Amino acid sequence: MTTTGTQTRASEAQLRHWMCLGLDGDSKAHQALLRALAPMMRAFFARRMRGAGDDVEDLVQETLIAIHTRRSTYDRERPFAAWAYAVARYKMIDHFRRNRNHVPFEELEEVLVAEGYQDAASAFLDVTKLLDGISPKQAAVIRDTKIEGLSIAEAAEKGGISESDVKISVHRGLKALADRIKGK
Repeated sequence: MTTTGTQTRASEAQLRHWMCLGLDGDSKAHQALLRALAPMMRAFFARRMRGAGDDVEDLVQETLIAIHTRRSTYDRERPFAAWAYAVARYKMIDHFRRNRNHVPFEELEEVLVAEGYQDAASAFLDVTKLLDGISPKQAAVIRDTKIEGLSIAEAAEKGGISESDVKISVHRGLKALADRIKGK
């Protein structure tokens, strides 16, 4: 753990360790993970949503719940913090969609750079519009597996289709998206 001011922040290794122990059934490690994540998520949202204290707290709770309920989708071979922050980003996007909050165009580049995008123009792709251009089934399984983080089996159950149908639809949908982006 590292100390910054009065806050102590867990390292990537410690977070990952707690997550793996939690996945193996250690409830105390899972609780420690969620306690360590709360201030990290609070800071993440506060930087992006200035002056929205209640929304920040709501998003922290939604994110912690999502991390808890979707923990089985975490790949132990990958960095944990990146996975957790991806969950947080999706929760923030959902929040903006629900509340129709928009970032002023002048501030967009700042937000994209803060999110790690180097080229703001290429990052300004509207995923919803892209997905609207492919079949509804393909769009649904791509949302479920690639955006929401459901497993193939979970997406199949949710959509009432077979696992192989999910795999094929994701593959064909991603190919169609790539062709659209390339202008084919």
